[in-house]
Amino acid sequence: MAKTRRDAAPNAEWVLMYRAGLTRAGIAELVRAPASTVGYHLRIAVGGDPGLRLAHEAAAARTTMVTAQGLERMQQLVALVRATGRYPSTNAVSTSERTLAARLQRRREDAQAGNLAPAFREGLAVLPGSEGKPRVEADENRWQERLTALTAYRAAGNDWPRHKASVIGEEHELGVWLHTQRYKARRGQLDPQKAEALDAAVPGWRTGRKRGRRPREV
Repeated sequence: MAKTRRDAAPNAEWVLMYRAGLTRAGIAELVRAPASTVGYHLRIAVGGDPGLRLAHEAAAARTTMVTAQGLERMQQLVALVRATGRYPSTNAVSTSERTLAARLQRRREDAQAGNLAPAFREGLAVLPGSEGKPRVEADENRWQERLTALTAYRAAGNDWPRHKASVIGEEHELGVWLHTQRYKARRGQLDPQKAEALDAAVPGWRTGRKRGRRPREV
């Protein structure tokens, strides 16, 4: 999950999106953070990199123009969505995927403003939902964040998180989420690609903790 604390400024992901031409409001909507917080981070970034604002303005000006790079990015986006069944996430580990997510958000802003070039409109039309569904996309990003958090939790040597009411904090949050994934999987309601992602990131997630008493400490 992207950091929004002001003492962590500037947020590298937000700076990347700003450099790609996204506006402060567009970034705030995409990452679900207050526009004032995003603005604070960007001011810090611009203060440390005088050329950042010019790069942003140049990227924003090029957005409505059909360039070879723009078409290439669009083709990469189409290929990624068709291969994975999902849209790129700003929380992805891959820098290239985060860049595609930023570019997609900018294209959506252009479409809403009526400034999207026909070549981009026609190219993106092959992808269902490319115009953007904030709630659906937010849910998808949240799912990816939970998977990343669970992977880190297990990598730290922890047992599978529990969802009991007596458990609190991160373990409870991850436990409830994991319990939901298992429930959906048993009922055949879990997206196969999400099941595959879980299998790859946290093998054994379907069964979880082994029953029985814990080993007695010596």
